[in-house]
Amino acid sequence: MEEVNVGIVGLGNVGSGTLAILAENADQIALKLGFRLRVAAVCSRSVQERAIPQAFAAARRTTNWRDLVTDPGVQIVAELVGGNGVAGDIIDAAIAHRKSVVTANKELMGSCGPEIWDRAIRAGINLAMEASVCGGIPIHAVLREGISGDRVTALHGILNGTSNYILTEMEKRGDPLDTILAEAQKLGYAEADPSADIDGFDARSKLALLAALAFGEKILPSDIFVEGIRRISPMDFRYAHTLEHTIRLVCTARQTHDGLILSVRPALIPQSTILASVQGAYNAVWVKGAFGQDTFYYGRGAGPKPTGVAVVSDLMRVAREIRFGSPERVSPFAHERLGEYKPVSVTLQKSAYYLRFRVSDRPGILALLAGILASKHISLESVLQEPCDTKHDLPFVITVEPTSEQSVCDAVAEMAQLDFLREPPLALPMETGL
Repeated sequence: MEEVNVGIVGLGNVGSGTLAILAENADQIALKLGFRLRVAAVCSRSVQERAIPQAFAAARRTTNWRDLVTDPGVQIVAELVGGNGVAGDIIDAAIAHRKSVVTANKELMGSCGPEIWDRAIRAGINLAMEASVCGGIPIHAVLREGISGDRVTALHGILNGTSNYILTEMEKRGDPLDTILAEAQKLGYAEADPSADIDGFDARSKLALLAALAFGEKILPSDIFVEGIRRISPMDFRYAHTLEHTIRLVCTARQTHDGLILSVRPALIPQSTILASVQGAYNAVWVKGAFGQDTFYYGRGAGPKPTGVAVVSDLMRVAREIRFGSPERVSPFAHERLGEYKPVSVTLQKSAYYLRFRVSDRPGILALLAGILASKHISLESVLQEPCDTKHDLPFVITVEPTSEQSVCDAVAEMAQLDFLREPPLALPMETGL
């Protein structure tokens, strides 16, 4: 049977991994499809210096993505550039030229994926984006087809491998964030500018996509409360362990009586939970269904080969649609059309909380803090204090019984004005529903 021709734009880590898998696994791919995938064109600013597998030595090489997108021999465009800039132009042009699109772009799909899908349908072509979230885990396929008969009630995930690597290394070794971040950058886990990872924005884009698939609503990253891990320190892990918890950057989408609550934030989770065992640069997603109950998905969240597998799998799915199906057979967002429902504020969330303080010690501090909490109708659960050599920077922790996020925010804002605090209190939810 005639081949399906692919054009790949972007030959960085993901693009190179995709090319390697297409070459090394070509025979197995052909056995599964009944025809071959052929790389007809590749595009990169440094394409002439890139090593192209011998199997695709005849592929057209160009530094201009427009040449690839307009090439009549290319049927599927793989956009592996990333970001919200030129990547959007590449996808728009591919749709305009009626070429199906495979992308690993979490930022672009998180911010305007539904609109791109609508344009793709009107053009009669397909759009696939499995590699945009949890590269080594087929979580899109799970939500889109695998458990589509269920009604998702909650989704919890560790969606950023860099932050998870930093937190788990901090937990193991007791080193500060800056030390571990520098190591992560040397290992290639973190970018030179790590803010997207450690401030939670990368995970927020991924959660926007997963929430859209899980709940059938158009979710924008700006709809999601986000807080990063910059303030987490080794002392927080010591206190968390005393409470039989650990700390992870947890992405949560939870359906409540008030509506859908979405957040990306560091949280204390019980050490006995399966999410607590997710170490290093791995990702995990825990889905709760109304009928099928709990399912759990775990794997590498990034890297050339794991993400490349997701890209190649999408290329295979789209190639099948070109040969045998319809681009509307299964929407990449798992629903025929997404609703326009707005999530409710995270301030409506109710949880127990961990409050960590650093103070210049003097009499009456605890009584004053307890009074502020009482004024917000917040009940204390426990007070923890490790031995400390200095009274000028004394850490301690107060845990409180389940209360609203709004009450905790109000209490922390009032406490932050107190002159004995070395820094504003750190407030972390204590997840118990995992």
